[in-house]
Amino acid sequence: MKKRNGIRFMMGLLTAGMIVGLCGCGNKSSQENANSEIKDLNFPLKETATLSFITSAETGSTQHPNERLIFQRLQEETNVKIDWTCFVSDQFSDKKNLALANAKNLPDGLFNADMSDYDLLRYAKQGVIIPVEGLIDEYMPNLKKVLENNPQYKEMITAPDGHIYSFPWIEQLGTGKEAIQTIGGMPFINKSWLNELNMQVPTTTDELEQALIAFKENDMAGGNQTIPMSFIMNGGNEDMGFLLGAFGEGYGDVPDHIAVSNDKKVVYTATQEGFKEGLTWMHELKEKGLIDPEVYTQDWGTYVAKGKAGRYGLLFTWDCANVVDNMDNYVPLPALAGPDGQKNAPRTSRSDTSGLQRGRCVLTSKCSNTALAAAWIDLMYEPQQSAQNNWGTYGQEDSANIFEKTEAGMLKHLDLAGESPSEIRNSQKVGGPLAVLDSYYGEYVTCPDDAQYRLDWIKDIYEPDMHNDYVFPNIFMNQEDLDSITQYTTDLDSYVGRMKSEFIMNGNVEAGWDEYLATLNGYGLDKYIEIMQTNLDTYNSNLNK
Repeated sequence: MKKRNGIRFMMGLLTAGMIVGLCGCGNKSSQENANSEIKDLNFPLKETATLSFITSAETGSTQHPNERLIFQRLQEETNVKIDWTCFVSDQFSDKKNLALANAKNLPDGLFNADMSDYDLLRYAKQGVIIPVEGLIDEYMPNLKKVLENNPQYKEMITAPDGHIYSFPWIEQLGTGKEAIQTIGGMPFINKSWLNELNMQVPTTTDELEQALIAFKENDMAGGNQTIPMSFIMNGGNEDMGFLLGAFGEGYGDVPDHIAVSNDKKVVYTATQEGFKEGLTWMHELKEKGLIDPEVYTQDWGTYVAKGKAGRYGLLFTWDCANVVDNMDNYVPLPALAGPDGQKNAPRTSRSDTSGLQRGRCVLTSKCSNTALAAAWIDLMYEPQQSAQNNWGTYGQEDSANIFEKTEAGMLKHLDLAGESPSEIRNSQKVGGPLAVLDSYYGEYVTCPDDAQYRLDWIKDIYEPDMHNDYVFPNIFMNQEDLDSITQYTTDLDSYVGRMKSEFIMNGNVEAGWDEYLATLNGYGLDKYIEIMQTNLDTYNSNLNK
């Protein structure tokens, strides 16, 4: 059998200092194992070894990970058997915490750990999980290479105390302004209705208003079912904050209301003049009957049902294929020029480095063979293994396949012939720690079709109008700052969300603006921005070292 990984564990007796670095609280079993001489080892192992992991799986897919072809191949190629405890994804948070509270029965690690920053700091302090930077240096060449070539990721996964407590999930689909996450909530306009009305895709706020009026007056959906514009207020990718980039400073609005100016200053979007002017305009649209009256209360199911019924002239989402039956009827609406000529495509997510989840996988203090666990996890960072773990695999005999493996050895995404990509992916992928980098496309794997057209939209339609050079990065903050931020944002987010709805529904933006700002300051906005600015400055300083 071909050897999967040529890592050699050429180590004799570990020193006590190294034990502490690798084993956190230094429980007895870990010390005994770490002190044993680990001889030359290659995958597949000569004798079967076992590791224990907790993981999760989507409802409707198998809850027995070893039934998945990806893990079956890994066991064959490594001779490492995994003893899995699997929880349904929507119950995982509670189940995980209960499992970690049982110190006597901890697994070796959590594969799909879903650890927040709070979790990582809390469980590290308790000695439940261990630091892994030493393991990365010694036994994980794949992950080490990723971090060396992308220092921003190493900065993002390093805790304030200098330790790394987790193995990350990284997905690059474009970078910088062309990253797929750069604009989460895209506006999509009904091009078929525009064609029927002999109208062009709007390029200004005035033109958009005229198009919405035409949709309504001509009842384009028929039966008085036409909804000129719909969204989900404060609903992330389904919010309308992108449109506000046409006003004032052009920051628009983002889910957490945090943007960064081109001189690297933190900006709270919900206090900007553009936010005020944009909400004033939105109220005018509401008064003309151009906004779905259910935007303040509807959930995802209601939103999609109306989209599938063909009722929308303008909608907001990640990909309109998720909301409407025929995405060919819709095109992305470009950044609009406002009344003063302002035009900006706001970067609506923290995506300067594409997708990152730092708390994806952890090892516990009960791990009996940290070197073997790290070497096995490092296999997940091989380019083609990462792609399969992230999306799915090839060679399934009883279902559609995400990939075919070409004669040249590349993983090629297959046309799924109308089947749901998400359903097939959920049935095959295993998630966990991985890295899919831009440099892999065309060499190890092809880009998914449903990602490629979105990347093309961002590059061709939006990137030329992106005037914000920076976004607030995914910073690993200390416990004190996390506690303070939670305290401030609990009140700030709730109040801004409520007033955003209030201003659009009832108007009086100008009359109520000063009181609105005063209330935000009373909730600690200045102190919140100060904490965010300090962390941003520290992050930039560390990257420049």
